[in-house]
Amino acid sequence: LLKFRWDHIIFTGSTKIGKIIAAAAAKHLTPTILELGGKSPCIVDQTAKIKVSSKRIAWAKFINCGQTCIAPDYILVHNEIKEKLIEGLSSEIRNLYGNKAIDSKSYGKIAHIKHFERMIEFISGEKILFGGDHDRELLYFGPTIIEIQNSKSKLMKSEIFGPILPIISFSNEEELREIILENEKPLGFYIFSEKRDFIRKMSRYFSFGGGVSNDCIIQFVNNNLPFGGVGHSGMGKYHGKYSFDAFTHYKPFIERGTWIDIPLRYAPYPSSFKWLKKVLNYFT
Repeated sequence: LLKFRWDHIIFTGSTKIGKIIAAAAAKHLTPTILELGGKSPCIVDQTAKIKVSSKRIAWAKFINCGQTCIAPDYILVHNEIKEKLIEGLSSEIRNLYGNKAIDSKSYGKIAHIKHFERMIEFISGEKILFGGDHDRELLYFGPTIIEIQNSKSKLMKSEIFGPILPIISFSNEEELREIILENEKPLGFYIFSEKRDFIRKMSRYFSFGGGVSNDCIIQFVNNNLPFGGVGHSGMGKYHGKYSFDAFTHYKPFIERGTWIDIPLRYAPYPSSFKWLKKVLNYFT
């Protein structure tokens, strides 16, 4: 399909495939919208309300078995509340899917075997705090929480796109920023905090596709907001009227009459027309 010349291409998928599509589209100067995902961080500071934060994070992360492009990819939690958050998340996962998620009608399956094997590789050798149960034949992989010590873990090298939630603790804003900036610009960005100044500071400091404070992924369902990535998480926006604008070429055309024609626009120009020079300089 990429050999053909299209008017516009929209693609949702990985950054790797997005680059291939962008390169092919460039040969025909075809405009593209690329929604590519990435490692969307979820910040939880020491003022966050543990219960509601845990409930919303667990829902957003494990809906569709974690296979949503804007799911929180990893958690950055202040070390003062790390243990409380882990307890809260574990409790809310049980509330959502029961003690055995494999029996829950509300919990999904991994899309295909190759992706299932990728999840197995992710948890190999890691410190599992919750879950980790799986069934290859059923393509079932349970909600899993993993504690990692730093951003060098293999879980921090690429988008997980599955039901594995890594947790990293931080002690100050500088440390927080360093961890996030080690990855490319994400599609989603989430902050749980009761400090409005902190929320605004973080949302302005980092570049990302779209974000939410004290919730996750709801930016996607609001058709009044544009949806899309930036940098390695994509290009272009759509949703609602933004979709209409994205697939529309606005073609300006002016209809002029001939009943009046101002001669001052034509050469030769007298040197006294300083005002005309100013006008021309303004438009050049």
